[in-house]
Amino acid sequence: MRCIMPYQYPVPLAAGTRPRKGPVIHFSHYRHRVMNIETLAQLSEAVRQFGRERDWHLYHTPKNLTAALVVEAAELLEPFQWLTAEESLDLPEHKREAVRQEMADVLIYLVSLANLMQVDLLRAAQDKLAINARKYPVDKARGSCAKYDELDPEPKP
Repeated sequence: MRCIMPYQYPVPLAAGTRPRKGPVIHFSHYRHRVMNIETLAQLSEAVRQFGRERDWHLYHTPKNLTAALVVEAAELLEPFQWLTAEESLDLPEHKREAVRQEMADVLIYLVSLANLMQVDLLRAAQDKLAINARKYPVDKARGSCAKYDELDPEPKP
């Protein structure tokens, strides 16, 4: 994943500010370069710092972030609207880029919400996969799109 490259201190700070303890990511205006983000923890910190620098935390409530996430998810659907299943698998490059950008928006809002609510997304996903494995055992769910309570009780060969 690529992101705006943060500048580490010592970068001139705004008047009246002081460095925070620990590594601080600073996204300065007009000094953007590319940074590789390789872990969810790095992305989480980059998103947190990006918002802090803009005082967006003033507007980031669970309700607002969830609403924004839903709006971005709807925008993710737009390039696929009215396409057949086959067409949706073979998007032209400009539509693939639009999908890529909307996916990033959804992820950033999800990470922002997780930051605010102190949810470990990797652990939450791991726990949810375990729950889904119990609800959808392979021998009953393979090849079926039925909801767990509508699965055939007899195992499939």
